[in-house]
Amino acid sequence: MTILGKITRRTASLLLVAGLMAGMAPAAYALTPEEITAKGKLVVGVLTDFPPFAGIDENQNPAGYDDDVAALLAEKLGVELELVPVTGPNRIPYLLTNRVDILIAALGINAERAKQVSFSNPYSTLDIMVMAPKDREVKGPEDLPKYTVGVTRAGSQDTFLTQVAPAGTNIMRFEDDPASLQALISGQVEVTGASSIHLAMLQRDHPELNIERKFLLHSQGNGIGIRMEDTELLDYVNAFIAEIVANGQLSEINQTWFGSPLEELPPMPTF
Repeated sequence: MTILGKITRRTASLLLVAGLMAGMAPAAYALTPEEITAKGKLVVGVLTDFPPFAGIDENQNPAGYDDDVAALLAEKLGVELELVPVTGPNRIPYLLTNRVDILIAALGINAERAKQVSFSNPYSTLDIMVMAPKDREVKGPEDLPKYTVGVTRAGSQDTFLTQVAPAGTNIMRFEDDPASLQALISGQVEVTGASSIHLAMLQRDHPELNIERKFLLHSQGNGIGIRMEDTELLDYVNAFIAEIVANGQLSEINQTWFGSPLEELPPMPTF
């Protein structure tokens, strides 16, 4: 047999073994509620730059609406809660690389994200809008090319503003919400896409800027982010949300952080 023949036969054998091993490879590992209970800990990714959904307290610990929901879920499971700070851009990668078990991180439910993760039914809601000082004339998307527009990279405002912005709009993307808002405050951008929470913060802390809502981009429901293979965990979380809506606990959390009882949550969108 020639050297070439030996190499060919050996290569074929290696390919056969590789194929058999691939055929025996297990499916993607799925985390279940029982396994979380067994390990005694629920690891939740949370934002820390989006109060009152998710901020930090005087001791620099995560605190907010989302953190209270996470605490209730850990209590329901009977386990310790570990909160892991995430950002808008890295929260889904943290989930997909198993650095957290779930995301309770003001994660707006939209079709693009639904290609990567499963969403629970909505547990909170907020409006995404375009805002600017009162003297900026911004009646609709057609006016955006007149200005430098800021958004938080990979946030819902980035998604929905990019969808409607005409070609040629100068969009500056920042790595987190504080940087995006500071760009508006400092004049680095003239218009920004952000949430109703951000608008309330700007009007409270910087009334001299006369920031106002210009037009609505989207009224979004926020869902708990779960890996696609974790179907049992998704069912458990949906049952948990239904329970805390029915018994009033979610409304109490809303009262604590937003000063009013919980209004009706939006329906789960279909994509």
